[in-house]
Amino acid sequence: MDRREIAALLAYIGRLDPRTIRTNQGEARDQLAQWHELLGDVPMATPHGWDARVAARQHIRVSPYQILPADVARPWESYRRDRLARHSDPTPSADPDDQAAWTAELVGTRRAVAAGTAQPAQARAITSGRDRIDPRLEARLRQIGSCIPPAARAALAPYRPARAAREAAVAQGLPDALSVKCEWCLAQPGEPCRRRRIGPDDGVRTTAPRAIPHPGRVDLAAARQAQPSEQVQQPAVA
Repeated sequence: MDRREIAALLAYIGRLDPRTIRTNQGEARDQLAQWHELLGDVPMATPHGWDARVAARQHIRVSPYQILPADVARPWESYRRDRLARHSDPTPSADPDDQAAWTAELVGTRRAVAAGTAQPAQARAITSGRDRIDPRLEARLRQIGSCIPPAARAALAPYRPARAAREAAVAQGLPDALSVKCEWCLAQPGEPCRRRRIGPDDGVRTTAPRAIPHPGRVDLAAARQAQPSEQVQQPAVA
């Protein structure tokens, strides 16, 4: 704030708290010089939420003590810290080989964010919700078919036998057995079937995942897959 803006701020404060009014010309001049010295780098207002008058009014409203320059400077510093904490440096448009220009653009962006003349650039979160997926990512997945490259998928197959068998069945047009619950081992949809390990006392000791689903689960998935087509073929009853 320049001296004119400081004078306007002091006049506004004086209307809310008459204790700050200086009737002596010398005292008023000293008060103006003091506030300008301490708040010269604090703006009166910014396009994005900061207003020195709001900070002053908030102090006068909640505090019984006479306002000081620090009561305006502290909220301003908190405002700056909050904006910088929410800011993620975007990639500068300058040539990365020009270190001086690259650094200058980064510093300029941070200063604009801290000064309240630019909004913080926040990093985009990675989400898994289908309703929030990036349309560009969805189009790319439709184009390539999967986010895992084929070579990586083949390399992972020995370590994920159940998943590999499921993908192979779907690729051949067979029903996806893991899309339904297994009535034999009670594996939930999406989970592989499990085989029971029986102890000498005929009790179940442990279970282990099966690479191949139980036959009954495969039959149930085939029946579920055939239901929609059968419903379509049924004639409408008048």
